[in-house]
Amino acid sequence: MDHHARGRRAYEGLTGVPAEDALAQIREQSPQMYATLVDYAAAGVVARPELGRAERELVTVAVLAALGGAEGQLATHTRAALHQGHAASELLALCEHVALYAGLPRALNALAVVDEVLTASGLPRPVPLCPVGLGDHDTVVAQRGDDGPPVVLIHSLGVDWRMWEPVMERLAAGRRVFAYDVRGHGAAAGAPAATDMSGLGTDLVGVLDTLELERAHIVGLSIGGAIGQTAAVLHPERVASLALLGAPDHPIPEAFESRARAGETDGMDAQIAPTLTRWFTPEALADNAWGVRYARERIRCFDPADWAATWRAYKTLDVRDRLRDFPAPTLVVAGELDAAAPPTFMSGVAERIPGSVYRELPRAPHMQSLEQPGPLADILDAFLPAG
Repeated sequence: MDHHARGRRAYEGLTGVPAEDALAQIREQSPQMYATLVDYAAAGVVARPELGRAERELVTVAVLAALGGAEGQLATHTRAALHQGHAASELLALCEHVALYAGLPRALNALAVVDEVLTASGLPRPVPLCPVGLGDHDTVVAQRGDDGPPVVLIHSLGVDWRMWEPVMERLAAGRRVFAYDVRGHGAAAGAPAATDMSGLGTDLVGVLDTLELERAHIVGLSIGGAIGQTAAVLHPERVASLALLGAPDHPIPEAFESRARAGETDGMDAQIAPTLTRWFTPEALADNAWGVRYARERIRCFDPADWAATWRAYKTLDVRDRLRDFPAPTLVVAGELDAAAPPTFMSGVAERIPGSVYRELPRAPHMQSLEQPGPLADILDAFLPAG
């Protein structure tokens, strides 16, 4: 492969567009400039292996944003960053970061370009957040949709409301969809620890009260589903329906206590590998898309005290047979490849809730919303009422 062919290959690999198409106007204006871009820049710099393609594009977007006056090139490389798997939220966060080091005017100009590219790509704007006070702590609630039945999404242990971003837009068609940060997580990090699951269930009811929702459809993954079940036992009149995704109805005390102690004694970096391998398939970990990167960073930044306290509260869960008379519709979803709450376990949860609907999500691990958001949204959309 000659130098020019290597440059063309590097350019297309980076941006997803053949150089002869993307740079056609430049080639007409100046064949020498075109050759410089392809033969020197692409073949000589872009093709070097020290920076991966995804990292290189994020750096390029940051440099162009800070430089200013390069809006055309910034749009090109924003599209290339999306092609390399960067999420809209990462690119928007980059603009916010640029404001700290290059000033607000350049950051705002960059934001306008990035927003235009994201909109043209069909990506939704960020989910609006509302601060909420729950007595002894504050949290945030995200909302998509302004009309229809209310749906509250509860995340799993170790992450925050953003694990629902891949499904919120779809579920918001004909619904008001809310997601909040559970005590000890995200915006609620450092809150007074819950000593048992009833405290976390009471927090959910507090969120409903603050949002002035008499009843809501509750969807929870893992501990989020355990919180939903706890609230349904304590206040069944507040739960219009219940969707349990990889969510147990009783704990494994030894395993939960072991994870609590591991965070306290070994630190959070040591929890990344065992947690991610429980949550995702090997293929997803190898691909390292946004969902994996997000989950990894959430674990790395998690406070060990919050981690341990939440696992110990989780350890008190036991609602077995307490939902036998639960009057509202219930959906139980198991991931086919879920090692944390396998189908054999989740089918037992469904059997203990008479009248519940059981579904198995093909090829899904524990983190259903991050690895199989489309199929999961299909199941939830069919179950949840819409206005």
